[in-house]
Amino acid sequence: MEKFVIQGGVPLKGEVALAGAKNSGFKLMIASLLSGEKSRIEGFSKIGDVYSTAKIIEELGGKVSFQKNHILEVEGRGLKKFEFSEKTGRLSRASTYFVGPLLYYFGKAIIPIPGGCKIGQRPLDRHLTGFKALGAKIKDCGDYYRITANKFKGATFHFPKITHGGTDAMLISSVLAEGETILENVALEPEVDDLIGFLNSMGAKIKRLGGRKIIIKGVKKLKGTSYRVMPDRNEAVTFACSALITQGDILVKKANPKVLTAFLDKVKKINGGFEIKKEGIRFFWKGQLHPSRVVTKPYPSFMTDWQPLWTTLMTQAKGKSIIIEAVHSWRFAFVRDLIAMGAKIQLFSPKVPNPERFYNFNLEDDRPEYFHAARIFGPTPLRGAQFTISDIRAGATLIMAALVAKGKTQLRGIEHIDRGYENLDGRLRNLGAKIKRG
Repeated sequence: MEKFVIQGGVPLKGEVALAGAKNSGFKLMIASLLSGEKSRIEGFSKIGDVYSTAKIIEELGGKVSFQKNHILEVEGRGLKKFEFSEKTGRLSRASTYFVGPLLYYFGKAIIPIPGGCKIGQRPLDRHLTGFKALGAKIKDCGDYYRITANKFKGATFHFPKITHGGTDAMLISSVLAEGETILENVALEPEVDDLIGFLNSMGAKIKRLGGRKIIIKGVKKLKGTSYRVMPDRNEAVTFACSALITQGDILVKKANPKVLTAFLDKVKKINGGFEIKKEGIRFFWKGQLHPSRVVTKPYPSFMTDWQPLWTTLMTQAKGKSIIIEAVHSWRFAFVRDLIAMGAKIQLFSPKVPNPERFYNFNLEDDRPEYFHAARIFGPTPLRGAQFTISDIRAGATLIMAALVAKGKTQLRGIEHIDRGYENLDGRLRNLGAKIKRG
C-alpha cells in the first residue's frame, strides 16, 4: 500500500494550475452515452473517479479513449449491457447517473448501490423518487436496484431537499424524455451548469428559470460534441488554505472568483490575503488569522467539501471558531486525527429551531454518535503522526495539517486522494512541500 511521507514547516510558494473539476468530468462522460456519436472532453482531470467511470462504460460496451493533453473521447455506440457488476459499481458513487442512458437504450437498468466517500449517507431516495416521477418502476433488490421504463415521460418534480447528485441524474435522464420536464428546488452548483452546458452542446434544450427551477424540453436525439470541463473550485480552495496555513504565497491559476464568492468572503474576514488577477487568484499570508463562524450549505453558500479544509485552517487562527456541518450527517470523522496531532477541537450538535429545514440531510439517517458542529481553539501547534485516510477531503485535510506540523507525518490510504486530486503530491512539491510518495 502506497503512502505519503510529509515533513512539515515549509511555507508553500509559487504557482499552480487547476485541473478539470472532479465533480464535473465523470458525469460528462456518462452523459456522452446519450448519443451514439463520439464526444470529446477536454481538460479532464486524471483522477480515480474518471478512470472508474471509464471502467463502467467499457464494461457496458461503450468506448473511452484517453489521449494526450488531458483529452478523452467517449462513444456510446455499442452499449450491449444494462447492468454492471457490484464490484465495478462500488468504485464510484455515480451509478444512478447511468439510469438515463441505460433506460434510453434498453428500457431497463440494474445498478448496484453506489460506493464512494464515507461521509454519512448520500440519500438516493431523492434520485429514485425523481425517476419514478418520469415513469420508472423501481425494485429494491438489496444490493442493487432494478429500474424499468419503456420511455421516460416529462413531469414536474420538486426535490424535497436540495441535491446536487439528484439534479445531475434527473438532467441526464430527462433530456430525451417525451415532453417537458420541470425540476424544482434544484442545485445551483456551477458543476450542474457545466453539465447543462455540455448537454445543450449535444442538442438538449435545458434552461434555468428564476430561483431553483430548471425546464427541460425533451428532444428525440442528441449528437456528439466537444467540450472543456470547468476548473476545479475544490482544488482552488485546497491550495488557498495550504498557502494560508503554511504562511505562504500561491497563485492559483484558472481560479474563478465568481464561483468562490462564499469562500473569499470568509478569507477576507479571517485576515487572509488574496488578490484577484487576470490569470487566477493569489492567496498569501498577511498576518495572524482571525477565528470564524461557518455554516455549510448548498451553493451559493459555503460548500461542504471545503469544511474539513477550513476546520484545519482554523486550528491556526487566534481564538474560538465554530463550524456547523448542515449538508452531510457525519463529516467530522477526520477531527480525531487532528486532535491526535495536537489540535484543540470539541465536537457537538447545535440546537437549531427547525432541524428538518436547517439540515440538508435526511434526519432519519442521523445517529446519536454523529456530531454536526465543531469548536476549534487556536492557534495550536500540530505535530506529525501516522494515519490512514478515509475519504478525499479528509485526506487533503491531513496533508494540509502535515504541511504545517512539526516533524514527519505518514499517510496511508492515499488512493482516496488519487480519486479526487490529480498528482497532488507532485504539485505540492513544486510549491516547496517536502512530500514523498512511497
